[in-house]
Amino acid sequence: MIDWIDVARISVAMNLVMLLALTWIWARNYRSFRSKHALGLAVFGTVLLAQNALSLYFYLYHPVLAAWFATDMPPLAWRANIVVHAFQTVALAFLLWVTWD
Repeated sequence: MIDWIDVARISVAMNLVMLLALTWIWARNYRSFRSKHALGLAVFGTVLLAQNALSLYFYLYHPVLAAWFATDMPPLAWRANIVVHAFQTVALAFLLWVTWD
């Protein structure tokens, strides 16, 4: 059986790495060009980075939720949760590819 907590942790960790790269690029662009578009992207990246960091905290370190996620969360709920994380990972990977180019 797939250990869904590990899939979630890996997906969220990948999202964090990609969001760090994207936010760094967008913040650098804002400092260079002072455009509202670059500022908006940097703020978006920062908020999404905070959301993913909070998710990873809940999956790894929260005294109550980490144990619940690892042992008691129903598999159907995990699959639904993983789909959301996986879609976000794919979207961020594409966005990183487009931004880096």
